[in-house]
Amino acid sequence: MDIHLSEPGNHIAVITIDNQPRRNAMTRAMMTELARLWDELEFSPHRCIVLTGAGDKAFSSGADLGGDMSAEPEVAAMVCRALLKTSTYPKPIIAAVNGDCVAGGLELMLSSDIRAAAPNARFGLPEVKWSIYPFGGATVKLIRQIGHVHAMDLLLTGRLITSKVAAELGLINQVVPAGELMDWSLAKAEVIAGNSPSAVQAVKTQISATTAAHALSREGLDQELGDKVRVGPDFAEGVSAFLEKRKPIY
Repeated sequence: MDIHLSEPGNHIAVITIDNQPRRNAMTRAMMTELARLWDELEFSPHRCIVLTGAGDKAFSSGADLGGDMSAEPEVAAMVCRALLKTSTYPKPIIAAVNGDCVAGGLELMLSSDIRAAAPNARFGLPEVKWSIYPFGGATVKLIRQIGHVHAMDLLLTGRLITSKVAAELGLINQVVPAGELMDWSLAKAEVIAGNSPSAVQAVKTQISATTAAHALSREGLDQELGDKVRVGPDFAEGVSAFLEKRKPIY
């Protein structure tokens, strides 16, 4: 279980989420490391960041529900930073979605700028099935990115969609053959890194600041709703059902 950082080219950093036995679910320790890396890369010489998952099954399935599920303020702040939920971030981020991208994994992807996915990738926000509030940014960002009706369909049904449908909805830029995904992403990163870093980062900062300001304005209610669901009557049953691989009874 780890977050790997590599540098395949000049001014390009690659972050890889690696917890393959659990479909690249992120433990609290992994999220802490991801938050630290965002801090480090914000002020590094890198001009573009590629974000991907290890293996060919999953980009990330989100938070590891078998681990710590507490949500004290300091934990919530760390998760917010790991997912870049309310952050103004200056470096462009390309998501190379190598497999399933669900729950917190999709919320992390929502903080990226350019996205390509392998044909086998699936996308979704199944939190409501397990009585979990998706407080990683989906309720704030998804509607702004793909529109009200498409966002509500994903948020309220918890269904998964294919990479083809994700491209049609504008959730990703392009479907790319799995064997070409990293080459595509790195080539795009090289183009971006070849442009003026001051101009690129100015553009990214302005767009990111607008998104962050909106997310921050909703953060109080987001945390309030998440806490309300967590202490509600369905939460324990939902998480137990998920871990036991059965249908919950509400």
